[in-house]
This record gives sequence, C-alpha cells and structure tokens, in this order.
Amino acid sequence: MATLARFSERALTTALASRHRHYQLLQSAFATETTKATTPSLDRVKWDYRGQRKIIPLGQWLPKIAVDAYVAPNVVLAGQVTVCDGASVWAGSVLRGDLNKITVGFSSNVQERCVIHAAWSSPTGLPAETSIERYVTIGAYSLLRSCTIEPECIIGQHSILMEGSLVETHSILEAGSVVPPGRRIPTGELWAGNPARFVRTLSHEETLEIPKLAVAINDLSKEYFSEFLPYSTVYLEVEEFKKSLGISI
Repeated sequence: MATLARFSERALTTALASRHRHYQLLQSAFATETTKATTPSLDRVKWDYRGQRKIIPLGQWLPKIAVDAYVAPNVVLAGQVTVCDGASVWAGSVLRGDLNKITVGFSSNVQERCVIHAAWSSPTGLPAETSIERYVTIGAYSLLRSCTIEPECIIGQHSILMEGSLVETHSILEAGSVVPPGRRIPTGELWAGNPARFVRTLSHEETLEIPKLAVAINDLSKEYFSEFLPYSTVYLEVEEFKKSLGISI
C-alpha cells in the first residue's frame, strides 16, 4: 500500500507540473501575440500617423493650399484644387479635381463631409470647373458638381448643386435644396426645396450677415490650425522638444 501511495503521489505531482508548464507556455504565447497586435508598424509611423494622404497629385496637377488656410487632417484634395487665403475645409470632405478645376475662395469654408467634383464639360455650355468665390459658406454633407457660387452666399446643409448651376451673390439656399443643371439663383434671394424654388427676397440686414458667418468660421478655424503644423508628423518632434525644455503642452 505504501508503494502504491508513493507512486500515486509522484504521478499526481508530475501531472500538475506538466499542466503548469503548459499553462505558462500558453500565457507566454498569448502575451507575444498581444504585443505584436498592439505594436505599431514602423512603416506606418514613418508614413503618417493617420494613414491617409491628404494631398493627392494627379499627373502635372498638384493641389495648392494657402499658408493660412485650414484643411483638416482627414480631408482629401486631389488634382486641380486650390484653397485660397483664409479658407477652410473641414473634416471628411473630398475635393476631386481630377477632370477640371476646383477653387475655394478667400475666407470661404467647406464644412464636414462635403463632396466637390468638376466634370470634363458642362451640358449647359457653362464652365465645367467648380468655383466657390469669397465669403461663401458650404453647409455640411453638401454635393457640388461643376457649379459656380458667387461671393457672399450660404449653401445650406445636405444641398446638391448640379452641373452648370449658378448661385449669384448675396443669395441663400436652405438646407436640403437641390439645384438642377443649368439653374440660376438670382442675387439677393432665398431659395429652397427639391427642385429649388424661390421663397422670398432677402432683406438688407440678412445680406450683411452672410459674410459675417464666413468670417466667424474662419476665426474658429484658426484655433484648429494652431494645433497642427502643415506637414507630416513634425509637430510630434516639436512636442518632444517642448517637453525636453520643461514647457507644458
């Protein structure tokens, strides 16, 4: 009986030790895989921490951004795109100038998730490029294609402007408006609907408020602009340099 008891105790000890070693191996393997999963790729860090190209050159065309214009990190500018002084393009917008020119004028703003495109040619015979002139506000989620927006206008959220459409100066489109191809919105008027229809004439006080909205958004963009340096991840080096000097970030 004593021999049997010693044999059973030895077998139990061996089994427990084997299970413990197996558990340690599994734990080590899991820790290794977790480390691989959470360690960023060196290529990704060298490329860009966001993993997205904001500026996409096409052939001989390279997007142009003024030094004091704000373009959010996840915006896409492709081809013949010009963002002028004081203008701002906000998060998630796509400006695709692969077929023709797109211009965002002085102190104008293109808000979140807008899509702007320009066709080869306009079916109405009007210029096919997309031109947004000065002090224009383009509401979020709007779609613009080969249209012209003259100075000091407001385009409401979720609006659609089709090929060859023209919005004259001091005009307002309400949210959700659809401007058909070749339609003209006369100066100093409020339009709305699908398709867009005349609502009323704007008062003098209302037309004076249009550029003030563009200026206010321009001022807001300066706060965002100060958080980023123009290129790549240079700002990370600046932050490290500030830390080394004991400067709070």
